[in-house]
Amino acid sequence: MPDWHPATVTESAPAADGLTDLVLDVRGTPLAGTHERPGQYVHLRLPGVGQGLFAIASPPGPQRTHWEFLLKVGSPLPDALIGLPKGARVEVSRPEGRGFPLERARGQDVLLFATGSGISAIRSVITSIQRERGDYGQVTLYFGARTPGAFAYADELQEWEAGGVRVVRTVSQPGVSGWQGLTGYVQAHLGEGPLRPSAVAFLCGQKEMVQGVMKALQALGMPPGDIFLNY
Repeated sequence: MPDWHPATVTESAPAADGLTDLVLDVRGTPLAGTHERPGQYVHLRLPGVGQGLFAIASPPGPQRTHWEFLLKVGSPLPDALIGLPKGARVEVSRPEGRGFPLERARGQDVLLFATGSGISAIRSVITSIQRERGDYGQVTLYFGARTPGAFAYADELQEWEAGGVRVVRTVSQPGVSGWQGLTGYVQAHLGEGPLRPSAVAFLCGQKEMVQGVMKALQALGMPPGDIFLNY
């Protein structure tokens, strides 16, 4: 069973269509400084509602006391968390999962893949890389969403690009939105191989996307050992 600790809601704001950004303050608890790798996740619990796993969207660090989460509406626990006022308490576990091995990416190109709320774990990678951008090669984010309004952290995408991260966005269900960008699944936009030999890939999203991207990367010559999930 998780070791539960109380955290305080400091902010809750819309992040995209159907997605909300939740910030919890873990200051003064044993959780402070325990987030060690981007891509790790925790259990969040509300008495009488239940518990669930959520990736930490903010970067790790021994001094960080505010953890961010991206919540997808439509289920009892996320909906209840989204409805909490500032100052409310949420029970939080210690971070779990192996996360993404940034040390394996140093000196190499980095390919990042995310769909929907899976961008939360990848955002933690990007913000960590930006702290020491010169230690990495080319960084490319392939970001997929169902509709144009479903891209979380839209305001940050330009900041990421200005910081040396190439962002490739694609929409799987553009409908009549007038979307003029790429369409289809993220793996369809990898281009023709082979990939540069000094590259690693970090993936987070729905199972079908993960399987499709892994298959595409291996077809382009990337060894399975250079492809990483966060769990």
